[in-house]
Amino acid sequence: MILDEHQLIDIRRKLHQIPELALDEFQTNTYIKKVIATFPQDYLELKEIKELPTALLVHVQGSDPKRTIGYRADMDALPVTEENNLSYASKNKGVMHACGHDIHMTVALGILSYFATHQPKDNLVFFFQPAEESDSGGQKAYDLGAFQGEYAIDEFYGLHDNADLATGVIGTNAETLFAGTTEVNVIIQGKSGHAAFPHDANDAVVIAANFINQVQTVISRSIDPVKCGVITFGKVEAGVIRNVIAGTARLEGTIRGLTQDMIEFIRNRILEIAKGLEISFNAKITVEYNQGGYYPVENDPKLTKRFIKYMQQDDQVRFQETKPAMTGEDFGYLLNKIPGTMFWLGVSSPGSLHSVDFLPHEEAIMAGVKAFTGFLNYRMNLEEE
Repeated sequence: MILDEHQLIDIRRKLHQIPELALDEFQTNTYIKKVIATFPQDYLELKEIKELPTALLVHVQGSDPKRTIGYRADMDALPVTEENNLSYASKNKGVMHACGHDIHMTVALGILSYFATHQPKDNLVFFFQPAEESDSGGQKAYDLGAFQGEYAIDEFYGLHDNADLATGVIGTNAETLFAGTTEVNVIIQGKSGHAAFPHDANDAVVIAANFINQVQTVISRSIDPVKCGVITFGKVEAGVIRNVIAGTARLEGTIRGLTQDMIEFIRNRILEIAKGLEISFNAKITVEYNQGGYYPVENDPKLTKRFIKYMQQDDQVRFQETKPAMTGEDFGYLLNKIPGTMFWLGVSSPGSLHSVDFLPHEEAIMAGVKAFTGFLNYRMNLEEE
C-alpha cells in the first residue's frame, strides 16, 4: 500500500495530537509501528534499541544492493502550549509539535510506504529518532551501535521543515545548513565583602563584566570577518543585596558556529581569556562546555551536489539554494560520522518554528514524499559509489 495524500494528512494530524517530549515518545512509537504494520512486509525488518526504547529503525532489503541509504525523521515535540484553533490540536497539555516533527515523520512514512510496495535496488534504513530537541538522540543512537551490521549506513539524508519557504519547495546547500551549538557555563569565584571596603574583597561582578567584554572581541577581532560565529551570554547571576560585594558569579551562554573547527576555536579562546583574567584578578574561573550531539550540519559536498542536481532537473520539484541558518540540529552529529545531506521542506507557516502558532501547510507533505522518492530512485540507478 502506497499512502496517498489524504492518508498522509490523516497520519500527520493523528501525530500532531499526541506530541511527546524527548525520550518520552512512547505513544508516537506505537502509532508509527501501527502505520508500518499496514504496509507490505516482504522486504521490511524493524529494529528497536533496548537502551533507547522509543527509537525505531526499519530496514528495507534491496533487490541488488550496492550501498545502504539512511533516512532520518525526528519524533519529539516541544514544551509549548498550542494556540492554533484546530480540530486536531495537541491533546497533551503544554506540549506541541511546534517544530514540525509530525511533518517529518509523515514524509518518512510516505517514502517508506512506496519502497515497502516497490522493492528498492539498494538497502534503505529509516531511522525514527527520539530526542532531537534535547538530549542528543542521534548521538545516543550512534553511540549505542544502532548503525552497525546490516544497519550500517553509507549515506544519510534527512529534512527539516521551513516556515519561510513556499509550500513544497526543497532547499539546501552543499556546505553547512545549520550551525553547531555548545552550551557554556562560567563560574567566577572571587571574595565577598562590604560595599564600603572594596579593597578587602574581590568583586566577582567586576570580573564577570571584564570577562563578557573580552569574550565579545573573539568574534570581532579573532575571527575572519567572512566566516561566522556567535557567542551569547543570556544569563548572569551574582550577588544577594546592593551593599554586599559579590564573591561569586555564574554566566550561562551559547556558542554557535558553521563548522566544528570554528566552535572549537571559540571554545579555546574563551579558555585563554579565562586564564588571563584569573591571573589579572587573582580569582578562580571555571569554564564548562556541553555540546552533546549538536554539531554543525555540514552537508557532504559530493552527495549534496548530486542531490541538488537532481532536484534542479526534476520538473516536478521547486528547488531553492539556501543560506546557512544559525539554529541547531542534532542531525549534525550523524553527518559528522556518516556522509550525507540535510535539506529544507517549505511549509509556509504564518507562525515561526518553535512558536505557539506554528501551522505548516499540509500540501508540503506529498511534495516532500514525491521529491525524495524520486531522488532515491535516481540515486539507486547510478553506477558510481
